[in-house]
Amino acid sequence: MNNLFNPLQTAPEITDFARSDAHPWPEAEWPALREGARVGVSPPHESAHLHVSGQATYTDDTPELQGTLHAALGLSPLAHGSLLGIDVDRLRALPGVVAVYTAADIPASNDCGPVIHDDPILAEGELRYLGQPVFLVVATSQDLARRAAAQARAVIRAEPLPAVLTAREAHAQAQYVLPPMHLTRETAPGALERAMAAAPHRLQGNLSVGEQEQFYLEGQVAYAMPTENAGMRVLCSTQHPSEMQHVVAHMLGWMQHQVQVECRRMGGGFGGKESQSAQFACCAALAAHLLQRPVKLRLDRDDDFLITGRRHGFEYDYTVAFDDAGRILALDVTLIANAGHSADLSGAVLTRAICHVDNAYWLPNVAIHGYAARTNTQSNTAFRGFGGPQGALVTEFVLDSIARKLEHDALQVRRANFYGIGQNNHTPYGQGVTDNVITPLVDQLTQSANYTARRAAIARFNANSPVLKKGIALTPVKFGISFNVPHLNQAGALVHIYADGSVLVNHGGTEMGQGLNTKVAQVVAEELGLNFASVRCTATDTHKVANTSATAASTGADLNGMAALDAARTLRLRLASFAAEQHGGRTEAVQFRSGQVHTGTVTLPFATLVQQAYLARVQLWSDGFYVTPNVHWDAKTLTGHPFYYFAYGAAISEVLVDTLTGEWRLLRADILHDAGKSLNPAIDIGQVEGAFIQGMGWLTLEELVWHPKTGLLLTHAPSTYKIPTANDCPSEFHTALFDNPNAQPTIHRSKAVGEPPLLLPFSALLALRDAISAVGGHRADPPLRAPATTEAILDAIESLRAPSPA
Repeated sequence: MNNLFNPLQTAPEITDFARSDAHPWPEAEWPALREGARVGVSPPHESAHLHVSGQATYTDDTPELQGTLHAALGLSPLAHGSLLGIDVDRLRALPGVVAVYTAADIPASNDCGPVIHDDPILAEGELRYLGQPVFLVVATSQDLARRAAAQARAVIRAEPLPAVLTAREAHAQAQYVLPPMHLTRETAPGALERAMAAAPHRLQGNLSVGEQEQFYLEGQVAYAMPTENAGMRVLCSTQHPSEMQHVVAHMLGWMQHQVQVECRRMGGGFGGKESQSAQFACCAALAAHLLQRPVKLRLDRDDDFLITGRRHGFEYDYTVAFDDAGRILALDVTLIANAGHSADLSGAVLTRAICHVDNAYWLPNVAIHGYAARTNTQSNTAFRGFGGPQGALVTEFVLDSIARKLEHDALQVRRANFYGIGQNNHTPYGQGVTDNVITPLVDQLTQSANYTARRAAIARFNANSPVLKKGIALTPVKFGISFNVPHLNQAGALVHIYADGSVLVNHGGTEMGQGLNTKVAQVVAEELGLNFASVRCTATDTHKVANTSATAASTGADLNGMAALDAARTLRLRLASFAAEQHGGRTEAVQFRSGQVHTGTVTLPFATLVQQAYLARVQLWSDGFYVTPNVHWDAKTLTGHPFYYFAYGAAISEVLVDTLTGEWRLLRADILHDAGKSLNPAIDIGQVEGAFIQGMGWLTLEELVWHPKTGLLLTHAPSTYKIPTANDCPSEFHTALFDNPNAQPTIHRSKAVGEPPLLLPFSALLALRDAISAVGGHRADPPLRAPATTEAILDAIESLRAPSPA
C-alpha cells in the first residue's frame, strides 16, 4: 500500500510553498499580502525568475522527440506573378531533404484566412507578394531545410505581373480587400455640409503613418507530432490556440477534436501571433501528417519579416471646420489602410480605427470613410491597439494644426473639445461615454508635471537657442475595451483543488509576458483566501478549455479572470457549505482568508478542510464561464455599443531636437493612466511604460521600406529595422496609475491595460512637431510624417525654412 498514490500523504504546508525554489520570493516581501489581500498588490510575475535565469520553456525549447524532422518555406521571388511550376525533383535531390510539399499536397482546405477565405497556406496559381510561401521543404536538420528552401528563385517558374505596392496607388485603382466603410453622424440632416460652409475657420490636410513590425523576441514556431488514432498534437507560439486547432483541422479535413494545440508561453506576441501563426502550424502539421513523424518549423528573423504582416500603415485626408476657440464643428476624414494581399483581420482593424477617430473628443458632425487597400505586400494583421491608434492619431494631428492656426496652446484646444458629462457625450457610432474621467485625469497630470511652467520655460529656451529646439505636448487617450465582434467576448476556465490544498488553474488565455497568468492566479487566490504561491496556472490547451477567443483586444484578464473567478467561487461556496455542515455555523458566514477557514467557532487550515471534503466525496474541481454583457454591434451601419467600458490616460512628453542633424532626444515623459482598480500595480505600470516606448518606436524610429520596383522588403532584419532600446528611454520617466475603480463590474473593478497606453506616445510625436514648429516661430504647420525619423524631421525643418512661393 505504501507504494500506491495517496492523495492525503504528507505534503509541504501551503505556507512553505512561497519559500520553495519554485517561488523564490517570500510573501513577507509583499507588505499588503500580510494583511490577506491577493489583488491590488504586486507579487512578482509568476515566471519572472524563470525568465531571468533562462529556465522558462518556450515552444522551441521543448525536447525533440526521436525522429523529429525540420521544415522551411520556399518563398516567392516576385511581388506579383503567375505561378507556372516548381522543380520539386531538384529540391528533393538536395542533401538531407526528406520531402517537398506544394499546395497540391494539402488534403483539404488550402486556406488560413481567419475571417475571409482568401489567404492560401501555400501559393496556388498566383504569387501575391515577394516572400509568400510557395513550397515546404522537410529535411533532417533545420540548416539543411533552410539551405534547400533558399533555392526558391532557381526552382520556381513564374511570369511577372504588375504589382501595386502602396496604399495610395491601390486606393486610386479602387483595389480593396473588403468593401469600403462609411460612418456619418450629424446633429441634423445636412449639418456637416452647412458647418463646413459657415465655420469661421477651415483646414485641409493629409498625413501618413507607417507600418510597424511586432518584433516579438521569440519568432514564429510550431512543432507538430502525430498521435494515435489519427490525431495531431501541435505546440505553437500563438495567441489563439483554438483558431490554430480549427485551421489545422480544416486543412487536413479532420474534426477539431483530432487536433490538440498547446501554448505554455510566448516570447512576445503583440498581435502578430493572433492569426498569422496559423500558416506555420498548418505547414508543420501537414508535413507531420504526411510523413507520420514529428516536424518542427521555426522561422529565422529574415523569413519572419518577409512572410508575416504587421501593423497597418495608414494614409489620411481630412477637412475640418472649427470656431475661434478651436472647437471642431465638422470633420470629414478618409482613412486608407494598407491591408496587404489578403483581408486577414483588416476588417476589424479598420472598424476599430473608425471607432477611435473621436479619441477623447466630441465631434458633433463627422464623416469617416475607411478603405482597406489591397497591395502586393505582406498581409497586415493585428498589432497592439488593433487600429485604435491609427484612428485616434489623425484627430490629434488635426487638433494640433488647429491650435497652431489659432496661435493657441494645443492643450487649450484639446480641452475645448473634450467629451462632456451629461451632454456632448455620444460617440459617432452611437455609444454613450458614461464613465468619462478625462478632464480630472488631465488636470491631475498637468499639475503634477508642472506643464504650464515648463511650457513657458521651453518658449524662453527656444527664443535663445538657434540650433537646439525643445518641444512639449500633452495628448489624452480614450480607448474602448472589448472585441469588435460580440461573440468573441466569452471565456472559460477550469479550477482544480488538490487534496493537499494546492490549486491548479487552466484558462483559455495565453501568456506572452504580459502577466495574465499572474493576475488570474491572484484572482483565484483572493477568492479562496490562499497565498499566491498556492495557485499555479498551466499551459493553454485546446483539450482542456475549448472554443476560446484570442488573447487580444486587451481582454485577457477581463475575460479569463472572470471565468476563473466563476469557477473558484463555485468551489468556495461548495466548501463553505461543507464546512458549515461539518463544523457548525452558517454557509454565508464562512470565511476563507490567509490559508485558514473560519466557520462558527472553528478555525482550521484550508488544506485540512479540503482533505475532509475529499474523504466526504465533495467535488473539488469546477469549470467557470464568463460572457461580457452589454456589447452589440451592427457591422452594416457601424453603430452600436461595441465596448463594455473605456480606459483613459494622458501623457506629457518633452523633447530636444538638433535642427542641423535631425537627431532628437526624449528628455522627460509624465504619464497618468487609468487601470481602474489595478489587479497588480507593478505589472500594470510595466505594461504602461512598455506600451509607451513601443508606440514611440512606431511613431519616431521604426521604418519599413520596400523596393519601389521589385517589392522586396529592404528592412527585414535588426541591421536595417531599428526598435527602441534602453538608450531611447527618457532620463525622467514618471508613471502613475489614476485612482478610478471601473464603473462597470469587471474583475475586481480593474481595467484593461495592454493596448490603451500605446496611444500615450502621440505626445512624443507632437512634441517633436512642436519643436520643429519653433524653427519657423510657430507660424506654419510642419509637414511631419510618421515615423518621424531624422530624415523626416529634417524634411519638415527644411519645408519651414524654404521660401514661400511667390
